[in-house]
Amino acid sequence: MFLPQEVIRSKREGEVLHSDAIREFILGVTDNTVSEGQVAAFAMATYFQGMSIEERVALTCAMRDSGDVLDWSGESLNGPILDKHSTGGVGDVVSLMLGPMIAACGGYVPMISGRGLGHTGGTLDKLDSIPGYTTQASEALFRTVVKEAGVAIVGQTGELAPADKRIYGIRDVTATVESIDMITASILAKKLAEGLDALVMDIKVGSGAFMPTYEKSVELAESIVQVANGAGVKTTALLTDMNQCLASSAGNAVEVREAVRYLTGEYRNERLHEITLAQASEVLVSGGLAESTEQAREKLIQALDSGKAAELFGKMVHGLGGPADFMENYDSYLPKASIIKPVYMEGEGFIATMNTREVGLSVVQMGGGRKVPTDKIDYAVGITDICRLGDRLTADTPIAMLHASDEDSWNTAATMLRNSLTLAESQPEVLPCVYRKIS
Repeated sequence: MFLPQEVIRSKREGEVLHSDAIREFILGVTDNTVSEGQVAAFAMATYFQGMSIEERVALTCAMRDSGDVLDWSGESLNGPILDKHSTGGVGDVVSLMLGPMIAACGGYVPMISGRGLGHTGGTLDKLDSIPGYTTQASEALFRTVVKEAGVAIVGQTGELAPADKRIYGIRDVTATVESIDMITASILAKKLAEGLDALVMDIKVGSGAFMPTYEKSVELAESIVQVANGAGVKTTALLTDMNQCLASSAGNAVEVREAVRYLTGEYRNERLHEITLAQASEVLVSGGLAESTEQAREKLIQALDSGKAAELFGKMVHGLGGPADFMENYDSYLPKASIIKPVYMEGEGFIATMNTREVGLSVVQMGGGRKVPTDKIDYAVGITDICRLGDRLTADTPIAMLHASDEDSWNTAATMLRNSLTLAESQPEVLPCVYRKIS
């Protein structure tokens, strides 16, 4: 007989849970026969005692199987099902370019994305700035757009990994979010429910990262790679730099603008380009669409230069309800803030450090993110033309352009932005874009 309190007791005592016990517990979470208090107790016991890799695999698979798992075998697709996931950052707009680039190289990308959390931007919030685009698509529409455009970026439905949604809500209010075991299962349950052949994880490192230290980022990357591979999906992870904004912009509509300009070749931030190519190359190799990362990069550059990636992004946007001519006329469709003006530093010198988390919070403060879950987002606000580490600032060199809805929020964000930077007399050493690959 299954008793949830016995599972909790076993984990509290540091015992290794059998996969059947984990599966029964998650089944109870899904059908509400396991109470909120029992979920909280299980999360706290796991937080303190930890799990073996085998337990993490069992927990991930049980959460994946708590709802629908997409099966693409009946769709007659002529390529692998691929995806990437990032632990989030500031100006991390990679998904919007990577998806259509992979599709242009022969893969299919059914990307289930999330909304902004804390200081980090959310892919769905960015796409919601496009008029008509539906991020909450039906499964039928999702499948149709994946087949026709090769990529569809939408939100999690109630049918995909519902146990994760309930557990995360409880972890959020019981101080158990930081458990590596449960972070791993939470991320992978949703991703593996997409029916993937291969996955690439982008684990951020630095002042704007979700994980507090480099060592913790490595620990999470190793856990995700081992668990995902243990669950049957070929997975690699890249540890990438988040000690400064990734793109030249941070916000919702402003990041969509940058993604479109990247895809069309109008403008490509060098760091953003390097990290996008690094992740997309790993996806192509893992999915069997390239024999090496060098060959993968050549294919990806061709997908950009030929215009194919931009075309597929436009096709996805239109397929999910956006304008048919979005790529040609994006600037007329995306909202603009009423106040757009530069912010300057007090003092001169080279930018030595950037508190990237504070930069992200300045966007939230202007209304570009949520302070509480019910907040309505202002898609127009954000930051563009963001300076980079090593840039020399003078009284005439702006830190960035701030896009705000009124003078008060502009002034507050400007102060936060100034306070996020430190200046030095000499130029700091250049940080790598990619620190390490774990496979």
